[in-house]
Amino acid sequence: MSETMPHRNPKNIQINKSWCKGCGICAGLCSKVLAMDGGGKVFAANPSLCTACRICETHCPDFAISIGVDVN
Repeated sequence: MSETMPHRNPKNIQINKSWCKGCGICAGLCSKVLAMDGGGKVFAANPSLCTACRICETHCPDFAISIGVDVN
């Protein structure tokens, strides 16, 4: 009998652009999902690739990223 882990689906990636100072830490940690725009702010370039690990959220010094997770 195999036991499976619950599947984690990213519900949404919320970025507060007014709080983001454009340090790029999050994009450096998760370059498959996040990127920097021309104005120096982060955006979700490929949100479907997000695994909801929340590394970007926990390392953002400005608390500008929030990951909502649907645990269904």
